[in-house]
Amino acid sequence: MDFTENYAHMLDEQDVLASYRKEFYIKKDGIYLDGNSLGLLSKRAEQALLDLLESWKLYGIDGWTEGKNPWFYLSETLGKELAPIVGAAPEEVIVTGSTTTNLHQLVSTFYKPIGKKTKILADELNFPSDIYALQSQLMQKGYDPEKHLVRVASGDGQTLREEDIIAAMSDDIALIVLPAVLYRSGQILDMELLAKEAHKRGITIGFDLCHSIGAIPHELSAWDIDFAFWCNYKHLNGGPGATGGLFVNKRHFGMKPGLAGWFSSRKDKQFDMEHVLTPAEDAGAYQIGTPNVLSMAPLIGSLSMFNEAGMGKIREKSLKLTGYMIDLIVHELDGHGLVLRNPLDVQKRGGHIYLEHPEAARICKALKAEGIIPDFRAPNGIRLAPVALYNTFEEVWKAVQVLKTIMVEEKYKQYENKRGVVA
Repeated sequence: MDFTENYAHMLDEQDVLASYRKEFYIKKDGIYLDGNSLGLLSKRAEQALLDLLESWKLYGIDGWTEGKNPWFYLSETLGKELAPIVGAAPEEVIVTGSTTTNLHQLVSTFYKPIGKKTKILADELNFPSDIYALQSQLMQKGYDPEKHLVRVASGDGQTLREEDIIAAMSDDIALIVLPAVLYRSGQILDMELLAKEAHKRGITIGFDLCHSIGAIPHELSAWDIDFAFWCNYKHLNGGPGATGGLFVNKRHFGMKPGLAGWFSSRKDKQFDMEHVLTPAEDAGAYQIGTPNVLSMAPLIGSLSMFNEAGMGKIREKSLKLTGYMIDLIVHELDGHGLVLRNPLDVQKRGGHIYLEHPEAARICKALKAEGIIPDFRAPNGIRLAPVALYNTFEEVWKAVQVLKTIMVEEKYKQYENKRGVVA
C-alpha cells in the first residue's frame, strides 16, 4: 500500500461523496474525528431550524397545522425520512423522545414477564444508560436486577460472540436488548441471526442503534427485529440533544404503549379530549408527550442528504476511510503502545476506530491541542471517527501523522492523564 500524502489526495479525487463536505461547517485548520459522539452542523440543518423558527414567528400556534412542515405531523414526516435509512416501512418509524426515554417506553411495552420467563438479557459491554434503564424497569416490576438482568460476558473485553448470546437465550428470558454496534470496539452484531434465534425461543428482541444508524445500512423489517431505538445526533448530525427515534415492527401494531401520553393518541382523536386513549395505529402510538419541535428541525435538512447519497455509498466510503486509517496506524505507529481494538473484518466493523493506551486521556488532550478532535472513553480508550459525508482521506493521513509525532516526541506527557468533565 502507498502511505504517502499523494495517495490520500488520489483517494479524495475518486470520492463520489466529496461534494457533501461543502454542506458542513468545518473549522479551518482543524480535523474533526468525533462524529460518532456529535455530528457536525450542516447548512441544510441550520436552514431547516431557521425555517421552523420562521414558522413560529409567522403562524404562532397555527404552526401546528400550517407552513411547510406542520409541527403536528413532524414526528411522522421525519419517521418517513428515516425509514429507508433503517430499512423499515414508513409507519414503523417515529421521531420522538431520547434514547433512554424511548428504551423505557419500549421495555414498558414489550417486557411481559410470565411464569418462569422473567429475565432480561443484555451484555456486559453495553453503554451504561441502557443498563440503568433495564435495571430500573426490572425494579418497577418488583424484580431484583442482580438476579433478573443477565449480561452476556465478553471473552476479550472488547467484542461479543453471537454464539455466546444465543447460548444465553434460556427459557427464563422474556426480553433481549442489545447494541447493534458496540460503542467502544465498533463491532457490528449480526442482528438478523440474533432475531431469528430469539424468535425460535419465543423471545422478543430489540436493538440500540445509537452507534450504527447513519453509519451502516439496516434492514429492520426484513430481519424481523421487534423494536429498535436510537439518538439522531451522532452520525445523523441532528444537533446536540436532537430528538431521538424508534422503530416498532408492524407485527406489533395494536399493542398499547407501556407509557401512554398525549401524543400516543391517534391523530384524529387527540383533540377529542377523551379520558380513554385511542392509540395511534402505527409507531406513533409510542410517543408520549408533545414533540420537541426545535430539536427535530435540523433533521429535516440532515436526513435529506442521507437519502440523496444513499446508505450504500455512505457505508462504502466509511469502510474505505476506516480501513485506510487502520492501515496507516499499523504502518506508522507500530511500537508506540497503541492497541487497535476494532474487528478487522469489514462485515463486523462499524464507523469508528478504537485504540487503547494507558495514557489515552492525555493523548486525546495532545491531539486536541494540535487541532485534531478525538473522543476519549474511560479508562484508556481513544475513538476516532472519519465520517463519510464530511471527512477526507487527506484528513485521515494528517491525523495519523500528528498522532505519530505526539507519540514519538512524547508530547502527551505535558498533560494530566485524567478525563475532562465531559469526555
